[in-house]
Amino acid sequence: MTEVISQLSPEAITIIMFGVLAIGVLSGFPLAIPIGGVGVIVGYLLFGPSSFVLAYNRVHAQITDYGLMAVPLFVFMGSMLEKSGIANQMFYALYKWFGGFRGGLAIVTIIIGTIMAACVGIIAASITMLTLVALPSMIRRGYDKSLATGTICAGGSLGILIPPSIMLIVYGPAAGISVGKLFMAAFVPGIVLSISYIIYISILCHLKPHLAPAVPLEERQGSFWEKTFLVIKVTLPTALLILSVLGSIYFGIASPTEAAAVGAVVATLLTIAYRQFNMETLKDVCISTIKVSCMVLLIASCSTTFVSSFLSAGGGGVIERLVLGFPGGRWAVLALVMVIIFFLGMFIDWIGIIFIMVPILAPIVPKLDFDPLWFAMMIIVNLQMSFLTPPLAQAIFFLKGAAPDELDIKMSDIIKGVIPFIVIITVVLIIMVAFPQIALWLPSKM
Repeated sequence: MTEVISQLSPEAITIIMFGVLAIGVLSGFPLAIPIGGVGVIVGYLLFGPSSFVLAYNRVHAQITDYGLMAVPLFVFMGSMLEKSGIANQMFYALYKWFGGFRGGLAIVTIIIGTIMAACVGIIAASITMLTLVALPSMIRRGYDKSLATGTICAGGSLGILIPPSIMLIVYGPAAGISVGKLFMAAFVPGIVLSISYIIYISILCHLKPHLAPAVPLEERQGSFWEKTFLVIKVTLPTALLILSVLGSIYFGIASPTEAAAVGAVVATLLTIAYRQFNMETLKDVCISTIKVSCMVLLIASCSTTFVSSFLSAGGGGVIERLVLGFPGGRWAVLALVMVIIFFLGMFIDWIGIIFIMVPILAPIVPKLDFDPLWFAMMIIVNLQMSFLTPPLAQAIFFLKGAAPDELDIKMSDIIKGVIPFIVIITVVLIIMVAFPQIALWLPSKM
């Protein structure tokens, strides 16, 4: 068997490795098993026991990367902030301001999703919070279920794009790009996406008022100053948290890992200030941090083993020749990559996509004359859709699992609701092609 495998061409090995991987993933196995299994078996058949040493060295270098140390710290920060109850107070304060507009509660949901994205960075936490806080309010006031659920899925998923995002921390070491620059590059596209969502909701609700009626006047009474003070009171602590993390990175005061440690401390202090901190909270946050961090590092290790065997077998050269020889030039190649990433996102977790695809594509990007930072943002914004596109669609399942039974939310309602937001993300990708400075302007000012 070893002799047969070793005599195969790199093209044949490429087809075999990705074919077996696809079968393993579609068979329902946890992602780490087929990725790591294919990498270990093919590596051994090609190179013998020495493949284990090669894989170990690469895995060790990957998971001990200084940038990845930020993962558990940012997860801790997000989990702790989720326990603080700040999202509830923020929704109530903004509800007073925007409740009188058609679609006002949906707009508030996007705003809170955007703010929490800059604090939490974990979509499971963001979507769960928005589902429990915003969904009952919208449904009780006659909002269309598809609009309400689609808004929550889209707004909650912003946490994977707007820094500090776990996806950005994982992408940096995989592509050899500064995580700090990725943070700055992702900020403007994230805001553009958020504003685009708000514009869509505003136009839709203006054309079809019955989808999102205004909140009755008696529920949003209060003077201008009372409402303003309430908003400042609940948003100022969050602004301080965002400034402590992103500000320290932007001005070069701290690395992303150091900023993550500061953010974890500030989030804990906020939870104490809001009187939500206790030993049970700390235990839950620590367990959540361990689970998420272990999942990321396990998939990183298994994916690195796969990529190690693949590149050693000459697979990188196969992909490079295929990409550079694709008809239509570099823009056709970009379109091809975007389509592949989109379809992979329907079936494979984003962590696996990054750890498999990015090390293979990263060396090719400069040869296509693309800016690596801009190309990274194109992939990351594209992966935003993976949370909304079935059958994987994590955002949809998080919402369905957290939604109270009495609201009678059906899966068809959610899928119908996310489709317009998938279209919006596609439009933003096209805008980023036309105006690359959307991603590159802020990092250039660091």
